[in-house]
Amino acid sequence: MRTLMLVFCLMLGGCAAGVEDYQGSQPQLKLEQFFNGKVIAHGMFQDYHNKVIKRFTVVVEGHWQGDTGTLDEDFTYSDGSKQRRVWTLKKLPDGHYQGTAGDVIGTAKGKAVGLAFQWSYTLKLTLDDGSTMNVGMDDWMYQLDAKHLMNRTTMHKFGLPVGEVTLFFEKQ
Repeated sequence: MRTLMLVFCLMLGGCAAGVEDYQGSQPQLKLEQFFNGKVIAHGMFQDYHNKVIKRFTVVVEGHWQGDTGTLDEDFTYSDGSKQRRVWTLKKLPDGHYQGTAGDVIGTAKGKAVGLAFQWSYTLKLTLDDGSTMNVGMDDWMYQLDAKHLMNRTTMHKFGLPVGEVTLFFEKQ
C-alpha cells in the first residue's frame, strides 16, 4: 500500500504546470517593462493551515538600465512593522532571469514564458521573535493585463509546505 501511495504521489507531481505551458499566452510578461517605475501591491501570508497570518502593502520602485534592473521594495505590514528588500535583476537570453537580494541565499533563477514567470530561491525569513529560518520559495507571477499582475508563492522547508504568499500588483 505504501508503495502504491508513493507511486501515486510521484505521478501527481508530474502533472504540475510548468512555465513552458504558457507559451504563446498573452499579455506577454516582461519584467523590465512591468517593473519599470512605481508598482503598488497588496498581499497576505498564510501558514500551512491556510490561516492568514500577515497582510501587507508593498511599494516597488523599479529602474532598468539595459538588461539590469533594481527593484526597491518597501513593505508595510498590518501590525505596523516595516521591511525593505532591494532586488538586483539580470535579464538573460531566452526569457531567463536571475536575481539577488540581501535576504536571499545565493541567486534566484527563473524564466518568463507568455503571461507567466516562475522562479525559485531560498529566502532567509526573519520570524516575529527575531530568529531566522531559511525557506525555499517557488514564486509564480501571472500578468493579467497591462496594469495588473498576480503573484503566488509557495514556501517550503525540508520539502514540506510551510506557507503561501499571495500578492496583487498594480502598475502606477
